Amino acid sequence: MSEQTLNLPITGMTCANCAANITRTVSKLDGVTNANANFAAENAMVSFDTDKIGSNDIIHKIQDIGFKVPMSRKEMPVTGMSCANCAANIERTLNKKVEGVVSASVNFASERLLVDYIPSIVSFDIIVAAVKKIGFDLIVADDGQDEEDVEEIARNAEIKDQMQKFVVGVVFALPLFLISMSRDFGLIGPWSHASWVNWFFLFLATPVQFYTGIDYYVGAYKNLRNKSTNMDVLIALGSSVAYFYSLCILILPGLGGHVYFETSAVIITLIKFGKLLEARTKGKTGGAIKKLIGLQPKTATIIENGAEKEISISMVQLNDIIVIRPGERIPVDGVIIEGESAVDESMLSGEPIPIDKIKDDKVTGGTVNGQGLLKFVATRVGKDTALSQIIRLVQEAQGSKAPIQALADKVAAIFVPAVIGIALITFGIWWGITGEFVPSMIRMVAVLVIACPCALGLATPTAIMAGTGKGAENGILFKRSEALENAAKLEIIVMDKTGTITMGKPTVVDRIPAKTSGLSADELLTISASLEKGSEHPIGKAIVAFARDKGLVLSDPKNFKAVSGFGVEAQLDDSVFRFGKPLWFEQDSGYSDVIREMILELQNKGRTVMVLAKDKDVLGVISVSDVLKPESKKAIQELHAENLKVVMLTGDNLQTAKAIGNEVNVDDVQAEVRPEEKSGKVKAFQKNNVLVGMVGDGINDAPALAQADIGFAIGTGTDVAIETGDVILSSGKLTGIPKAIKISRKTIATIKQNLFLAFVYNIILIPVAAGILAPFDMFPEFLRQLHPILAALAMAASSISVVTNSLRLYNADIS
Repeated sequence: MSEQTLNLPITGMTCANCAANITRTVSKLDGVTNANANFAAENAMVSFDTDKIGSNDIIHKIQDIGFKVPMSRKEMPVTGMSCANCAANIERTLNKKVEGVVSASVNFASERLLVDYIPSIVSFDIIVAAVKKIGFDLIVADDGQDEEDVEEIARNAEIKDQMQKFVVGVVFALPLFLISMSRDFGLIGPWSHASWVNWFFLFLATPVQFYTGIDYYVGAYKNLRNKSTNMDVLIALGSSVAYFYSLCILILPGLGGHVYFETSAVIITLIKFGKLLEARTKGKTGGAIKKLIGLQPKTATIIENGAEKEISISMVQLNDIIVIRPGERIPVDGVIIEGESAVDESMLSGEPIPIDKIKDDKVTGGTVNGQGLLKFVATRVGKDTALSQIIRLVQEAQGSKAPIQALADKVAAIFVPAVIGIALITFGIWWGITGEFVPSMIRMVAVLVIACPCALGLATPTAIMAGTGKGAENGILFKRSEALENAAKLEIIVMDKTGTITMGKPTVVDRIPAKTSGLSADELLTISASLEKGSEHPIGKAIVAFARDKGLVLSDPKNFKAVSGFGVEAQLDDSVFRFGKPLWFEQDSGYSDVIREMILELQNKGRTVMVLAKDKDVLGVISVSDVLKPESKKAIQELHAENLKVVMLTGDNLQTAKAIGNEVNVDDVQAEVRPEEKSGKVKAFQKNNVLVGMVGDGINDAPALAQADIGFAIGTGTDVAIETGDVILSSGKLTGIPKAIKISRKTIATIKQNLFLAFVYNIILIPVAAGILAPFDMFPEFLRQLHPILAALAMAASSISVVTNSLRLYNADIS
C-alpha cells in the first residue's frame, strides 16, 4: 500500500452540511482511507491508496456533486511530436502519472498542450519536466519574452532543421536512386555491377539513414522506452530492415543477393519531405490565430508628464493615457477622453463598415483608427484585453478534443502494434508460400512504411482548427470543440426577446398628430418630451432621449403633476397639457374613432401608445417600442433555411410578444416567462433527446444558457452571459447564429470526409502492400508487388490530403 495525503482547496461550500456531504461522498470511494472537509478553511484533507485510486478521481467526484477545486490552466506549444500517438503518450503521462493534473489534452495538429492542474499539488515546472522526460519539449517564454515570438522562433528553428536534413537526404538519396535504378534496368555499363559500387551505395545511404532519419530513431527509442509506439517506430523499423539487410549482403558477400540501400534512403527522404509539407500545411490551419496575434501592435504611444512617449505594449498600465493617430492600430482596450473618429472593428465583428466613435465611447485593442486623432484611457491591458481573450478562447477551442475524435484516438492507440503484427505476418506468409526471403522482406517493409497513423491523428484536429478559425474571422468564437461539433446537431433555437431579437431599450417609433391639431410630428414630440422632462420612467426617458437626439429644444414644465397609473399633467406657455395612457383620455371621450382605431392598430403591433391632449382635445399619439434589431428577421429566416425551429421567450405580455413573434416569423412564442422559469422552458424542449440552443445576452439568461446544449452569448452582453455561453457572437448580431451552425455542419462534414480518407487509405493500401493483389494478373505489376518507395510516397500523400481538405473550410460559403 502506498498512501498519499492531499490538501485540496474547495469552493462552493455554503454551510457545514456541504462539508459533511463532501466528506461522506469522498470517504465512500474505494481506496480512500480518510477524508475530512473543513467548511471554515474551505479545504479537504484526503488520504488514499495510490494503488487503488488517483487524485484526479477524487477531484472529479467532488466536482460531480457540485463543488469546485480551484485550478490553473496553461496552454503551451509542444515540439517533438511526429504523429497522434505522441500526443496520446503525453496525455497518458500527465493524466495518469502526474498527481495534481486534472485534465491534459494535446492537439497534434496545432502542436499545443492544454492542461488544468491544482497549483497546491503540482507546479507547472513539474509538468514541464514530465513532458521532457518522455522525449518532448514545451516552449515556455521567460519573463519579459512574448510567448508568440518565442514559439515562432522555436517553430522556425525546427522547420529549418528539418529542411536541412531533407536537403542532405536529397543530395545523397537522389544519385543513389538514379544509379541503382539505372543499374537494375540495364541503362548503364557493366562497371555498375562491380563490388565497389555497392560500397559507394553504402557511403551514400548512411548519412541519409543516420542524419536525415535520426529523428525517427530518437523518437522510436523514446517511445519504446516509455512502452508506447508511434509512427517513428514504423519508419525506423521499415528503413532499418532494408538498410541493415543490404549491409549484411555487403559485409558477407557469400550470402549473395541484391542490396536495397536506395529503398531505405528514398523512404526516409520522401517521408521527411512529406512531413515538411505537412508542417507547412498544418501551419495554415492555424492561420486565424496568427492573424489575431498579428492584430496587436508591438508599441503604444502614451502621455507621460505632458509629453508623448513610445513604449512596448507590455509596459502599458491601467489608466495610462494613450494617443492614436489616423490609421494606427489601437494597442489596448479603453475609453475615449478626447477626439472623434471612425474605427474599423472588423476583427471583432466580421463587419467591414467602420464604427463612429466619440468621447466616452469604448475602443478595443487590435482595431484600426480611421481619420481622426484619439486620446483614450486604458481600461484593460495585457491578458485582460478583448483581443487577448479572443485569442485564448480560439486556442483553447482548437486545443480541446471533439467527441467525434474518440474513435480515431482508439484506433490510433492500437494502430502501430497492429501494423507491426500485420507486417510480420505478411513476411511469414510470403516466405512460407514462396520460400523467397527478399520479396517477403520487401512486402513487410512496404506494410511498415505505407501505414499512416498521422492521417488518422490529423483528420479531426485540423478540421477543428480550420472551423474555429473560420468562426473567429466572422466574429463567432467557439469556446470548446464540443460546441463546434454539437451545434451541427441542434434542432431548436430558443431566443430571449429583449436585447436579443430587439434592441433592448425602448425608443419612439411613431409620431402621429391629429389632423385637427395643426401640429407637425416634431412639434408633437417637443411638447410630449417637455412634459416628460426629468421623468425616471423608462418610456418617458426614451421619449426625452429621442427628442434630444433629433436636436429639439425642450421647455421646462410648470405645475407638474403625475397621475398614478395614467400619465402626467403640466403647464407649458399658459396651456395645460396631459400626456399618458389612452385609457385616461377615453374616459373623457376625448378622441375620435379614427384616433381610437389608430391606437388599436399600434397596440396590436406590440407598441406602447401614449396620447397627448390640450385640455380635452387630443393632439396626437406617440408610440414607443423596443424595436427589432435590423438583422433579426434575416437571422430567423436563415435558421429556418437550416431546418431549425425558432422559439421566442419573453417576460412581456402575450399581445406584445405575439406581435414581435409574428413580425420576425418565429415558430413558437412563450410569453410572460419569469427569469427563473427560462431554464425550465429550455429543459422542456430537450425531451426526447432534442438538442436545443439558447441565445441570450443578460444575467437573467445565464441559467438558460447553461441548461441548453449550446448557449449562444451575444458578445455585447454581460460578462456573465459570455462566461456561461458555449459560442460567443462578438459581433453582437443574430446573423452569427446561422453562420455558426453552417460552420459547424461544414466542419463535421469535413471531419467525416477526413476520417473516411484516413480509414479507407489504411484499409485498402495496407492489404495491397501485404500482397493481396499478387495472384490477380489483371492488376499492374506495381500494385501486385508494391515497392516500399511507392509506399512511402503514398504515406506522405495521405497526411497532406487530409490537411488540405481541412483547409477548404476557410473558403467555405457561410453567407
